[in-house]
Amino acid sequence: MIGIILCGGSGKRLWPLSRTNFPKQFLRLYSDRSLLQETFLRIQKVMSADHIYLVTNQANYYNVFNQIREVYPLIKKDQIIIEPISLNTAPAILLAVKYLSDRTKIDEKEPLIFLPADHYIGQSEKFAETVKLALENVGDNVGTLGIAPTGPETGFGYIEKGEPQGAYHLVKSFKEKPDRATAEKYLESGQYVWNGGIYFFSTETFLGEIKSHAPQLFEHFEKTYEEFLEGFGQLKEEPIDTALSEKSDKVIVFDGDFDWSDIGSFDALAEIAEKNNLLEPKHIFMDSNNVFAHSESDKTIATLGVDDVIIIESNDVVFVQKRGESEGVKKVVAYLKENKRKEAEHNVIVYRPWGKYEVLIDSDSHKVKKITVFPGASLSLQSHEHRSEHWVVVKGTATVVNGENLLTLRENESTYILAKSLHRLSNSEKENLEIIEVQTGDYLGEDDIVRYEDVYGRQDGV
Repeated sequence: MIGIILCGGSGKRLWPLSRTNFPKQFLRLYSDRSLLQETFLRIQKVMSADHIYLVTNQANYYNVFNQIREVYPLIKKDQIIIEPISLNTAPAILLAVKYLSDRTKIDEKEPLIFLPADHYIGQSEKFAETVKLALENVGDNVGTLGIAPTGPETGFGYIEKGEPQGAYHLVKSFKEKPDRATAEKYLESGQYVWNGGIYFFSTETFLGEIKSHAPQLFEHFEKTYEEFLEGFGQLKEEPIDTALSEKSDKVIVFDGDFDWSDIGSFDALAEIAEKNNLLEPKHIFMDSNNVFAHSESDKTIATLGVDDVIIIESNDVVFVQKRGESEGVKKVVAYLKENKRKEAEHNVIVYRPWGKYEVLIDSDSHKVKKITVFPGASLSLQSHEHRSEHWVVVKGTATVVNGENLLTLRENESTYILAKSLHRLSNSEKENLEIIEVQTGDYLGEDDIVRYEDVYGRQDGV
């Protein structure tokens, strides 16, 4: 059994928490672990961690590696498959199967499971039992999990179940997102389940089905691995549902009833928090009803005399919506993009291969950052033309190159780095290093950097 977690999406339905530089799957929304980490640990109940692979894009490679390393320190970099470009789930799955076939030489009959990185599953043990059942019984079919519906949801696709065949049902049809009246009919019939986007099949079955129903994918698969990657961007951007499963007559569905949500909106997040008693006790709601609040920076949110609202705080943005109107976030994001506002794409917390930084103060004459360097990580050996920097260690121990000097700085110790001086910050300890950086100069842009050595192979940026 091999698991493949698809984690290259952008997840902008949860703006302002989810943005281009740190999408939804990396957020900690209902526990102290991210959605990606929860997914990895959940599928680890079914198979060993070294049988789990992850598909993402280059921009999020180190986000994936660093987060998985927190919960599985033995993660190998060759367990992360990099998409040349994100083109939805059909090309991503094709890439994973090609990688596993050509690079790891898996048995073509070995069952594979593909699953999204950003879903909530409340009953992980029941989920694991269902997945084991499906992997053991999928045979030469294309299997999927159908989620037991809990209401006439109009935001999900549906699967119509056909004849029962022991552990599963044949799939009669796939249905697009219905209107309310149609969704109610689906629910009443008892023959429909939500399409959760989780698939099972062997390499042999997958190749046979795309040869019949998606010949352009099969033709691309037949290329050498190098040619496959080079021409990857020419593939059609398409979900696996329309590329294959809606056309194949070998699709079967296993019933899944384990408290599921795709967390596609803040309304969905509020329901999860309320149902599981995960509401943040520090928030204050005076004479207010049906209010949900989430603070990314651990601020207290207080309301007075308001009802039916959701409040989201994310360091640089406060977003307020009426409950039940989550779809409206698209309008806000569209407005920000049209007006070229940086809040549409980037957060004040910026993640890098070596860790992250948060901008605390940003003015024309000075900038203050809180920098976190992960254990064993190191920034590039670099210099700046226009700015000087003052580093103060607030947690951990820093190894610093400052000009010709090699320094070891502990908590409450500091160093001053002149403009144009060669410097590097490293953390050789087993805990995170945190420093406060104060920048001064006539230009404080992130592109003011000359890089001399970098273990991550970057050419520009921090």
